[in-house]
Amino acid sequence: MPQLPRLSLLRHVARWLLLASLVAVLAGSASALFLIALDRATALREAQRWLIWGLPAAGFCVGWVYLKLGREVEGGNNLLIDEIHDPKRVVPLRMAPLILASTVGSHLFGASVGREGTAVQMGGALADQLTRLFRLQAEDRRVLLMAGISAGFASVFGTPLAGALFGLEVLVVGRLRHDALLPCLVAAVVADRVTAAWGVHHAHYAAGALPAMAPWPLLAVLLAAIAFGLAGRVFAGLTHAGQALMKRHIAYAPLRPLLGGAVIAAVVWGSDAWRYAGLGLPTLAEAFQQPLPPWDFAAKLLLTVASLASGFKGGEVTPLFFIGATLGNALAPLLGLPLPMLAALGFVAVFAGAANTPLACTLMAMELFGAEIGVYAGLACVVSYLGSGHTGIYHAQRAGHAKPRHRPDDGAGPG
Repeated sequence: MPQLPRLSLLRHVARWLLLASLVAVLAGSASALFLIALDRATALREAQRWLIWGLPAAGFCVGWVYLKLGREVEGGNNLLIDEIHDPKRVVPLRMAPLILASTVGSHLFGASVGREGTAVQMGGALADQLTRLFRLQAEDRRVLLMAGISAGFASVFGTPLAGALFGLEVLVVGRLRHDALLPCLVAAVVADRVTAAWGVHHAHYAAGALPAMAPWPLLAVLLAAIAFGLAGRVFAGLTHAGQALMKRHIAYAPLRPLLGGAVIAAVVWGSDAWRYAGLGLPTLAEAFQQPLPPWDFAAKLLLTVASLASGFKGGEVTPLFFIGATLGNALAPLLGLPLPMLAALGFVAVFAGAANTPLACTLMAMELFGAEIGVYAGLACVVSYLGSGHTGIYHAQRAGHAKPRHRPDDGAGPG
């Protein structure tokens, strides 16, 4: 890119400061509304557990609404990534209210889904409405959508640096777009502050005291990271396979979450598996405090795969945090590492492997647990990323510099 004259550079910076700030106000405010609604829906479900039996009907409603009104936006995060790679037309504004209402409904009745997908889709859809207002060209529109993704991610988790990098890293495996760095950073930081200004606060977890750098702690983290990468790989693979299976055998879309919701409700009620419904934040917090049943991560993984494969909306990231933290909790006594530390590393590393975003997840660990965890988190996230294979939760993600192949017949890019 040719060096801009000083005045042109100032105009360029001022322009993107304005655009990114507008994106941040929209995305941060939407995330605040969403998180408040989500907290209230979760509290109501916990107080009235019989609501779980409404999950099939809620699933049918979600499926029907998307069939009638949301076919153009059903791709969700993958649609945004596709539009960044190959801009075609402005993302319909209805993506934002549809994903907000369907996610809150999914959580109200107990589906095991996340929340990042909702925030990212709202951020991207709202950001893209500025395309027409400011008559942006395709290249600027790409950057604007990336800023929307960063703003949504940062505001829903309270991690502005990780959010900024996530918007850059999630698009192409092994490659970053530095031309969007300023807009993504500004959008992420301002969106996080806007959400906080609305009175929304994020949960905090403590990684506790960390062992000094020595051969065994580093080797133990490496071994744990292999397990984290495998967990991310299994999660992504089962989710894609489950979605394909449901679509192949159930042609009418609203029936998929209806039938899936009935199975999930029966399992949760019949086996007293309330700890795995919704976000599962109380159990996630416990993973940093005390030993948990070693099967918690597997139970959450299967229930989340069933929810997403059936067609419930929300996202994958918070369930991946749960899976990683509880897997780290189970591995800590086997590897002789502090329980809170390994829960924290699993929290970010399983997500790093499943989403192919090791750098953003390393920054997230440092924002959430303190800079001193950086080396351990970097090792865990990078090894998990390498060990997760050529799959990922976002099938629109493209391969830039492919990972080392584990077998000669491995795929060439993320699935």
